[in-house]
Amino acid sequence: MSEHRATIKWERGGAEFSYQKYPRDHTWSFDGGHTMTATAAPAYLGNPANVDPEEAFVASLSRCHMLTFLAIACKQKFVLDRYEDAAVGHMEKNADGKMAITRVELCPKIAWSGDRTPTAQELDKMHHAAHDNCFIANSVKTIVTVRKA
Repeated sequence: MSEHRATIKWERGGAEFSYQKYPRDHTWSFDGGHTMTATAAPAYLGNPANVDPEEAFVASLSRCHMLTFLAIACKQKFVLDRYEDAAVGHMEKNADGKMAITRVELCPKIAWSGDRTPTAQELDKMHHAAHDNCFIANSVKTIVTVRKA
C-alpha cells in the first residue's frame, strides 16, 4: 500500500470575512515540492485563472486513465506519439438530490506511430482495461465513459 499526501493552505490575508469577500484562492503543495494556486469554481466566487476542485477532479480521472492506457499500450507493443483528452465533467444532482460530478466523459485523441496500430476492437479493450485499472476511477462513484474520436 502507499500513501499520497497534499497540503492545502488558505489564509484570509486581511480580507473581510463575509461570503462575498473572503478570498477563495489557496495553495496545494505536494510531497515532491510542487505548489500550485487553486480556487473555488467561478460560480462560487473563485478566480477563473486558477484550477478549481471540479476541474481537478475531472483532470485526475483523465490523467489516471491516460497513464494506465499508456502502460497498457506500451506492454502490447503499440507506440504512441501523442495523447490528448478534452475531458468533460457533468455537474448535476445525484440520486440523493445533492450536487455532484455524476459523469465524466473522456475524449482522447491518440496519435500512433510504429509498425502497428490497434484495431477498433483492440482500442476499445485497451480503454476498458485502462478504466478497470485506474486507481482514481476505482475510488469514485462517478460514471466515466470514453467517447470515440
